[in-house]
Amino acid sequence: MSITRRTLIATAASLALAMGLQPAAAQTPGGDLVMISTQTPRHLNPTVQSGIATAVPGTQIFASPLRMDENWQPQPYLAKSWEWADDGLSLTLHLVEGARFHDGEPITSADVAFSIETIKANHPFKTMFAPVESIETPDDLTAVIRLSQPHPALILALSGALCPIIPEHVYGDGQDVASHPANAAPVGSGPFKLESFAPGEQITLVKNEDFFIEGRPYLDRIIIRLVRDTSAALLSMEAGDADIFPFLTTSQGISRLTDADGIEVTDQGYAAVGPINWLAFNMRSGPLAEKKVRQAIGYAIDRNFVTKALMRGVSAPQRSPIVESSPFFNADIPAYDFDLDKANALLDEAGFPMQGDQRFALTVDYIPGNDEQQRNVAEYLRSALGKVGIGIEVRTSADFPTWAQRVAAGDFEMTMDSVFNWGDPVIGVHRTYLTDNIRPVIWSNTQGYSNPKVDEILAAAAVELDEAKRKALYDEFQMIVGEDLPVYWINTLPYHTAYDARLGNVPVSIWGPMQSMDEVYWTEAR
Repeated sequence: MSITRRTLIATAASLALAMGLQPAAAQTPGGDLVMISTQTPRHLNPTVQSGIATAVPGTQIFASPLRMDENWQPQPYLAKSWEWADDGLSLTLHLVEGARFHDGEPITSADVAFSIETIKANHPFKTMFAPVESIETPDDLTAVIRLSQPHPALILALSGALCPIIPEHVYGDGQDVASHPANAAPVGSGPFKLESFAPGEQITLVKNEDFFIEGRPYLDRIIIRLVRDTSAALLSMEAGDADIFPFLTTSQGISRLTDADGIEVTDQGYAAVGPINWLAFNMRSGPLAEKKVRQAIGYAIDRNFVTKALMRGVSAPQRSPIVESSPFFNADIPAYDFDLDKANALLDEAGFPMQGDQRFALTVDYIPGNDEQQRNVAEYLRSALGKVGIGIEVRTSADFPTWAQRVAAGDFEMTMDSVFNWGDPVIGVHRTYLTDNIRPVIWSNTQGYSNPKVDEILAAAAVELDEAKRKALYDEFQMIVGEDLPVYWINTLPYHTAYDARLGNVPVSIWGPMQSMDEVYWTEAR
């Protein structure tokens, strides 16, 4: 549904705060916020892990240099101001004074440099800080990011969950950051501190009384309940046991909570996410190494049936690695509209004739916790691909970390997945298709796809500041990957946030719940 009146009021209050005005009179200080999440994080350090599960708590625990508003405009956060050099090859950040980590140590430019270097070395979004050549720290409150080439997505990359500032005095002890013990008990710089983390059960965050923005956060605690079953999550919201349910995608859930008393539902707050539901192919060996097999699978899947029947019309078909709402989308990309005759012909041409009632068999995995967008589509593939002689075994994972570890390790043949564009193709799209990003990290190029021409095009698009020229490069890229089909793109995810109508300043920036919630408040005592 469209943004609600309650959300419009919250947005207005947020803008007033940004302008230095006082909160609305209805604000009631303190109180707890109980959030529902159907994804369980492996740990809480967003410098080495992407995704909703880590980003939502991570952006409460760690502050970033900048944050973005609902109009895609950067706003001060740890950096009070910034300026580009005339040649576009350096960005200078001026940090706020007096900001401290949760253990009382001051946040300095050295921590900013350490954090960006850590992200560059470890994060699955390898292209995000690839042009960063060095980071100079002339004083404790100044960081100069020097680039080897122009970087049109740098400002965006310094916001939200993409650039958490972590303490060098904790993580710079020589241990591997990806497996550092502090990932489960982080010392951050954000508005909330970690009180407890029970994996698979609950994350409890408490107010940081020494937060560098005076008077914030307004809430006393954020309690994130990790619930695998969407039905249980809906019941919690309806019963008033939970206050906010972000990243809601199920048609039943959206409808139920829209009709529930005292609950508002909005689709605002996900503009930069660009979420795509897709079927990924492990191209390293077997039938899926053959392009014609992947194309045949594309023709054997009916996107319209998936979005209209399985997803009850809440999702829209998606036929490209770039979301169709993006100015970089190419409408000429091959669509692979449902055609069983083409599918069978391609499989014959690929050298996989029918033997009895089957050509070959494959397994398909899916992310647990979202039946409508994931499991139901995986189950549909059993019957859809069976019609062209491909036997399908649907393989389940006990939880999200189990699925993620399998896919990162290449232990899959096909997998359903939900992957974000993250605002700019440099950040969220390149990572899936670059040869040098084939590595055992979830949401990198886990398909093993390699095309030198694609590498060349994406390298050029990453530094092109002229939008028309970037568009032409991304048009060419989409036509190539549309032919190679390392991924079959199915639909966009219809993210919504359901929340208690008494909440103010519900997050509706472009990062939504994946950005600091220091401005969220209750309008009535709790």
